[in-house]
Amino acid sequence: MADRASQTIFVMSAGLPWPHDAHASDTLGALDDVALYQQGEPRPCAIRRIASGGAMIRLRDAPLSGAEVALELATGQRAAATVEWARGEEAAIRFRQPIDMVALLNRKLVAQTAERRRMPRVELRCHVGLRWGGSLAAATLRNISATGIQVEGDGLPATDTFVSIFIDGLVIPSGEVVWKQGRLAGIELMEELRWSSLMPWIRTQARG
Repeated sequence: MADRASQTIFVMSAGLPWPHDAHASDTLGALDDVALYQQGEPRPCAIRRIASGGAMIRLRDAPLSGAEVALELATGQRAAATVEWARGEEAAIRFRQPIDMVALLNRKLVAQTAERRRMPRVELRCHVGLRWGGSLAAATLRNISATGIQVEGDGLPATDTFVSIFIDGLVIPSGEVVWKQGRLAGIELMEELRWSSLMPWIRTQARG
């Protein structure tokens, strides 16, 4: 892509965004830059994953477990949090109060110019149907962005396979499997998903 798309993942499920099964592809590329406040002093950091309950961040000299901090979000909110754990340049923080993920996504979109506005990568779970040739497979969506999806399931098609994709409530273009690892696969869409169609669907999914 011409403009290094952010790989920050917006996790729409309830809970904390540091799963044990995070795929390596989740960590590659540029991330959203924000500020972490500790004892009133701002420090630059980047968000790897964020959910209503907390965030995984990257920064030099991560604060120790138990430290009281605050993360300044794109909405202008400064969310008070506690450091759950820190390893090297990565730390997990738990918010004292849940944040509004739909509002955060909206602010992310508004901050972009209209002609370049696109959805970031959003993690949520729903059923996905895949069809290629005479084959069919049922899978679970792991995350979705303007340009692709990540799915999990058995019997997924091989790399370089062109597939039709079916997700309830969302018109989604066909795509090509660009990587596969075990039960996971990444599919690049043949056409970009517009934020104006994707955002209402995400709001519906977030309401459960």
